[in-house]
Amino acid sequence: MGIQWIIKSFDNLSVNELYDILRLRSEIFVVEQNCVYLDLDGKDKLALHLFGEFEGEIVAYSRLFEPGITFDNASIGRVVVDACYRDRKWGHDLMREAISGIKNHFGESKITIGAQLYLKKFYESHGFIQTSEMYLEDDIPHIEMKRE
Repeated sequence: MGIQWIIKSFDNLSVNELYDILRLRSEIFVVEQNCVYLDLDGKDKLALHLFGEFEGEIVAYSRLFEPGITFDNASIGRVVVDACYRDRKWGHDLMREAISGIKNHFGESKITIGAQLYLKKFYESHGFIQTSEMYLEDDIPHIEMKRE
C-alpha cells in the first residue's frame, strides 16, 4: 500500500486533517529546524492543501497558491515530509503532485518558490532554477526559484 495524495481547499479540510497538518508543519519547521516563527501566516485560507496519507497518517504536505498571493506566479510552499518517511523519497512524489496540482487547479505552469538554500539541488531536480541571491527568512538561508 502506497501513499494516497489528496488536495483540498481550507474549508474542505476536516478538523482532524487541519490539526495533523499543523502538527506536522510545527514538528519540522519549528522543532526540527529549531526556528521560532509564526507558521500561521494568514495564507492557509487562500491555499489549496496537498497532503499525502500513509496508513491513516498525514506524512507529507504542501500549500498551493494561485498567482498573486505569495508571488506573481503560482507558488508552492510549506513543503514537508515527516522525518520518519524521508527514506522513501516521497518528497519527490510530493513535488510532482504539487506541480501537477498547480497546473490542474489553476491552469498555470509558471511557479515561484522561496526555497531553503540547502534544498536547492532537490528543487533543481524538479525543474526550478535559482532567480535570487541568498536571503534570510526567519534566520534560515533561502533563495527564490522559478519553474517556467
